[in-house]
Amino acid sequence: MENKIIFAGPVGSGKTTAISSVSDIMVVGTEAKASDEVAQRKTNTTVAMDYGVLNLEGGAKVHLYGTPGQDRFNFMWEILSENAMGFVILIDNARPDPIADLDHYLNAFSKLIAKCNGMAVIGITRTELNPQIGQLDKFYERIAAFNLNIPVFEVDGRERKDVKQMLLALLALLDPSTSR
Repeated sequence: MENKIIFAGPVGSGKTTAISSVSDIMVVGTEAKASDEVAQRKTNTTVAMDYGVLNLEGGAKVHLYGTPGQDRFNFMWEILSENAMGFVILIDNARPDPIADLDHYLNAFSKLIAKCNGMAVIGITRTELNPQIGQLDKFYERIAAFNLNIPVFEVDGRERKDVKQMLLALLALLDPSTSR
Protein backbone atom coordinates (compact mmCIF):
# COMPACT_ATOMS: atom_id res chain seq x y z
CA MET A 1 0.00 0.00 0.00
CA GLU A 2 1.28 3.47 -0.85
CA ASN A 3 -0.09 6.78 0.42
CA LYS A 4 0.46 10.37 -0.68
CA ILE A 5 0.32 12.96 2.09
CA ILE A 6 0.54 16.72 1.49
CA PHE A 7 2.13 19.16 3.96
CA ALA A 8 1.06 22.79 3.72
CA GLY A 9 1.36 25.89 5.86
CA PRO A 10 2.95 29.32 5.98
CA VAL A 11 6.60 30.03 5.34
CA GLY A 12 8.65 28.94 8.34
CA SER A 13 6.01 26.61 9.80
CA GLY A 14 8.40 23.65 9.53
CA LYS A 15 7.21 21.69 6.50
CA THR A 16 10.69 20.99 5.11
CA THR A 17 12.05 20.23 8.58
CA ALA A 18 9.16 17.89 9.44
CA ILE A 19 9.48 15.93 6.21
CA SER A 20 13.25 15.71 6.69
CA SER A 21 12.86 14.44 10.24
CA VAL A 22 10.71 11.43 9.24
CA SER A 23 11.87 10.65 5.71
CA ASP A 24 13.70 7.38 5.20
CA ILE A 25 15.31 8.76 2.04
CA MET A 26 17.27 11.92 1.45
CA VAL A 27 14.65 14.61 0.95
CA VAL A 28 14.38 16.06 -2.52
CA GLY A 29 13.83 19.78 -2.18
CA THR A 30 13.61 22.91 -4.23
CA GLU A 31 15.08 25.48 -1.92
CA ALA A 32 16.05 28.89 -3.26
CA LYS A 33 17.47 31.98 -1.63
CA ALA A 34 14.64 33.82 0.07
CA SER A 35 13.70 37.25 -1.20
CA ASP A 36 11.27 39.99 -0.14
CA GLU A 37 9.80 39.70 3.38
CA VAL A 38 10.61 35.98 3.58
CA ALA A 39 14.34 36.82 3.78
CA GLN A 40 13.65 38.45 7.16
CA ARG A 41 12.48 35.07 8.53
CA LYS A 42 14.84 32.61 6.83
CA THR A 43 17.69 32.31 4.35
CA ASN A 44 16.14 29.74 1.99
CA THR A 45 12.57 28.87 1.09
CA THR A 46 10.79 26.12 -0.82
CA VAL A 47 9.76 27.26 -4.29
CA ALA A 48 8.21 24.10 -5.75
CA MET A 49 8.13 21.16 -3.32
CA ASP A 50 9.83 18.90 -0.85
CA TYR A 51 9.60 15.13 -1.24
CA GLY A 52 10.36 12.34 1.20
CA VAL A 53 9.27 8.79 1.99
CA LEU A 54 8.32 7.21 5.30
CA ASN A 55 8.54 3.40 5.29
CA LEU A 56 6.06 1.61 7.54
CA GLU A 57 6.11 -1.91 8.90
CA GLY A 58 4.81 -4.44 6.40
CA GLY A 59 6.25 -2.60 3.40
CA ALA A 60 3.76 0.28 3.20
CA LYS A 61 5.23 3.60 2.12
CA VAL A 62 4.01 7.11 2.78
CA HIS A 63 5.04 9.63 0.12
CA LEU A 64 5.42 13.05 1.73
CA TYR A 65 5.07 16.21 -0.36
CA GLY A 66 5.66 19.65 1.08
CA THR A 67 4.13 22.65 -0.65
CA PRO A 68 5.71 26.10 -0.85
CA GLY A 69 4.43 28.39 1.88
CA GLN A 70 4.24 31.55 -0.20
CA ASP A 71 0.94 32.31 -1.93
CA ARG A 72 2.78 33.34 -5.08
CA PHE A 73 3.64 29.66 -5.57
CA ASN A 74 0.09 28.48 -4.92
CA PHE A 75 -0.17 27.00 -8.42
CA MET A 76 2.01 24.19 -7.02
CA TRP A 77 -0.55 23.49 -4.29
CA GLU A 78 -3.08 22.05 -6.72
CA ILE A 79 -0.46 20.17 -8.74
CA LEU A 80 1.03 18.51 -5.65
CA SER A 81 -2.40 17.75 -4.20
CA GLU A 82 -3.41 15.54 -7.12
CA ASN A 83 -4.19 12.00 -5.87
CA ALA A 84 -3.41 12.90 -2.25
CA MET A 85 -5.06 10.69 0.34
CA GLY A 86 -4.41 12.91 3.34
CA PHE A 87 -3.34 16.34 4.35
CA VAL A 88 -1.17 17.96 7.05
CA ILE A 89 -1.37 21.67 7.86
CA LEU A 90 1.51 23.03 9.91
CA ILE A 91 0.90 26.35 11.65
CA ASP A 92 3.73 28.41 13.17
CA ASN A 93 2.39 29.52 16.54
CA ALA A 94 5.05 32.25 16.77
CA ARG A 95 3.59 34.15 13.78
CA PRO A 96 1.50 37.26 14.51
CA ASP A 97 -1.88 35.56 13.92
CA PRO A 98 -1.71 31.76 13.75
CA ILE A 99 -5.52 31.45 13.78
CA ALA A 100 -5.74 33.62 10.64
CA ASP A 101 -3.05 31.41 9.08
CA LEU A 102 -5.15 28.34 9.87
CA ASP A 103 -8.20 30.01 8.28
CA HIS A 104 -6.17 30.80 5.18
CA TYR A 105 -4.95 27.22 4.69
CA LEU A 106 -8.31 25.64 5.52
CA ASN A 107 -9.86 27.87 2.85
CA ALA A 108 -7.06 27.39 0.31
CA PHE A 109 -7.14 23.60 0.64
CA SER A 110 -10.88 23.16 1.26
CA LYS A 111 -11.31 21.19 -1.99
CA LEU A 112 -8.47 18.81 -1.08
CA ILE A 113 -9.78 18.36 2.45
CA ALA A 114 -13.24 17.57 1.06
CA LYS A 115 -11.77 15.23 -1.57
CA CYS A 116 -9.88 13.42 1.21
CA ASN A 117 -13.13 13.20 3.22
CA GLY A 118 -11.66 15.42 5.92
CA MET A 119 -8.68 13.13 6.38
CA ALA A 120 -6.32 15.75 7.74
CA VAL A 121 -4.31 16.65 10.80
CA ILE A 122 -3.03 19.99 12.02
CA GLY A 123 0.35 20.42 13.65
CA ILE A 124 1.05 23.53 15.70
CA THR A 125 4.77 24.29 15.71
CA ARG A 126 6.88 26.63 17.81
CA THR A 127 4.41 26.55 20.69
CA GLU A 128 7.26 27.18 23.13
CA LEU A 129 7.65 30.69 21.64
CA ASN A 130 4.02 31.63 22.27
CA PRO A 131 2.69 29.47 25.10
CA GLN A 132 -0.92 30.03 26.11
CA ILE A 133 -3.18 28.03 28.39
CA GLY A 134 -5.89 26.26 26.43
CA GLN A 135 -4.23 27.25 23.18
CA LEU A 136 -5.27 24.19 21.19
CA ASP A 137 -8.90 24.95 22.06
CA LYS A 138 -8.68 28.09 19.89
CA PHE A 139 -7.59 25.99 16.92
CA TYR A 140 -10.36 23.45 17.53
CA GLU A 141 -12.90 26.30 17.65
CA ARG A 142 -11.74 27.57 14.24
CA ILE A 143 -11.80 24.08 12.76
CA ALA A 144 -15.36 23.58 14.05
CA ALA A 145 -16.38 26.84 12.35
CA PHE A 146 -15.48 25.10 9.06
CA ASN A 147 -17.67 22.11 10.06
CA LEU A 148 -14.59 19.92 10.25
CA ASN A 149 -13.35 17.50 12.87
CA ILE A 150 -9.57 17.46 12.46
CA PRO A 151 -7.10 16.38 15.16
CA VAL A 152 -4.61 19.01 16.34
CA PHE A 153 -1.12 18.21 17.64
CA GLU A 154 1.63 20.28 19.20
CA VAL A 155 4.61 19.33 17.02
CA ASP A 156 8.31 20.04 16.99
CA GLY A 157 9.16 19.44 13.32
CA ARG A 158 12.74 18.57 14.27
CA GLU A 159 11.56 15.63 16.37
CA ARG A 160 10.92 12.47 14.37
CA LYS A 161 8.66 11.05 17.09
CA ASP A 162 6.38 14.13 17.04
CA VAL A 163 5.98 14.15 13.27
CA LYS A 164 5.63 10.39 13.03
CA GLN A 165 2.94 10.35 15.74
CA MET A 166 0.97 12.98 13.81
CA LEU A 167 1.34 11.04 10.55
CA LEU A 168 0.37 7.75 12.16
CA ALA A 169 -2.78 9.41 13.51
CA LEU A 170 -3.60 10.56 9.99
CA LEU A 171 -2.89 7.12 8.57
CA ALA A 172 -5.12 5.54 11.21
CA LEU A 173 -7.94 7.78 9.98
CA LEU A 174 -7.23 6.74 6.39
CA ASP A 175 -6.72 3.02 7.00
CA PRO A 176 -6.36 1.56 10.50
CA SER A 177 -4.11 -1.24 9.19
CA THR A 178 -1.37 1.26 8.20
CA SER A 179 -0.89 2.70 11.68
CA ARG A 180 1.18 -0.22 13.00
